[in-house]
Amino acid sequence: MIVLDWTLLVPGLLAGAAAAGLFLAGLAAGIRLALRRARPSPVLFLSAALRIAAVLGLGWWIAGLGAQALAGFALGFVLMRTLVLAVMRPAGARRAPSCN
Repeated sequence: MIVLDWTLLVPGLLAGAAAAGLFLAGLAAGIRLALRRARPSPVLFLSAALRIAAVLGLGWWIAGLGAQALAGFALGFVLMRTLVLAVMRPAGARRAPSCN
């Protein structure tokens, strides 16, 4: 029988949700800033590097708590990403596109 340690899963879930929120907020800020520049590539590269480093660093720290915490982190990240994308999607894009 698999024993689930909620004291590890819940903090991982919360950390994953927070990481996804910060990742997507950083993405939005980086895109807005890049659109105002004549050369957006350096801004986009720096934004991506900082966001990826932050998520990997937090994930590394959570992984140190245990496998269940890391699984919670991944689940929290995916759930928050899905929720944010569902809420932020324009109303016309919520319908499935027609094939023809």
